[in-house]
Amino acid sequence: MGIEGAAPKPPAPRGPYSAALLRQLTEPPGPAVGLPRPPSAQILGDDLQLALYVCYELHYRGFDEVDPDWEWNPALLAFRAELEQAFLSALRAATTPAPLAEQLAALLTEPADGSGPSHFLRKSGERWQAREYLAQRSLYHLKEADPQAWAIPRLHGPAQAAFAAIEFDEYGDGHGDRAHAKLFADMMRDFGLDPGYGRYLDLASAEALAVVNLMSLFGLHRGLRGALVGQFAGVEITSSPGSARLADALESLGAGAAGTRFYREHVEADAVHEQLVRRGVIAELLRQEPGLEPDIAFGLAASTLLEERLAAHMVSNWSRGQSSLRGPLPAEVAGR
Repeated sequence: MGIEGAAPKPPAPRGPYSAALLRQLTEPPGPAVGLPRPPSAQILGDDLQLALYVCYELHYRGFDEVDPDWEWNPALLAFRAELEQAFLSALRAATTPAPLAEQLAALLTEPADGSGPSHFLRKSGERWQAREYLAQRSLYHLKEADPQAWAIPRLHGPAQAAFAAIEFDEYGDGHGDRAHAKLFADMMRDFGLDPGYGRYLDLASAEALAVVNLMSLFGLHRGLRGALVGQFAGVEITSSPGSARLADALESLGAGAAGTRFYREHVEADAVHEQLVRRGVIAELLRQEPGLEPDIAFGLAASTLLEERLAAHMVSNWSRGQSSLRGPLPAEVAGR
């Protein structure tokens, strides 16, 4: 079993670009890197999404036996910048954001014919599918609020205060045993999964990588702070109903108290966060910087796009009785 706080081992490559990057990271950092120029046309595929994920992970916990000085290596940052530009271009080409007010209003009403993973798992899900869902989402939820935390010094006044209040809740109001990443790890144990940070990176789909990469991209660039607020809003405004369905679904599939606490917590917490993010963060930020409205709208639309891609990937595979992962999960271990 992985150690929850430890740096993960580097993943296996998924193609020539991630292979070249991972080989480079075994060497001491230098002034030049022997990395090929990545093709923008393949940016949403496994190889380049993994390469981008690996670049970003150097800003979180890094990787075991990878020199921490790679984090700010100028040559590696230049390689990452090419990946980022291709990623941003693909997202802008795939989205035509509706006006922000229209998008926010739409988030308050769920479609009657919902078809995402929470609906699927509650209606007809099996325990193996729930375990896959947790493994895919662990790349995000074991980070939980970390990507968004980069926005705090980039906001000011009431918007910053409201944003920090929501983040404080995500970190358990200062209590480590209530931090949402810890609750997610407890839920993974309840389903016989290894809660070690990054444990299921090799199994996660490109669609799951893209969701996390989007948050890292927005978080690491001050010029994209509005887009990060849009992504943040999408999560906080929409999560309560889905969290309620997931808690019910997991309970019906044998979850104990630890196996539903993460989602039960989000039903109540995000109902409060929805008001804070709309009125305290977005409204105040636009009062200070009205020019950020198109960026917030883009961030919300891009996040919705990638979340829908991941949802469709999982549900379409499960509907055919197939795995949504890149390989089989290890057998469930009771009491893990």
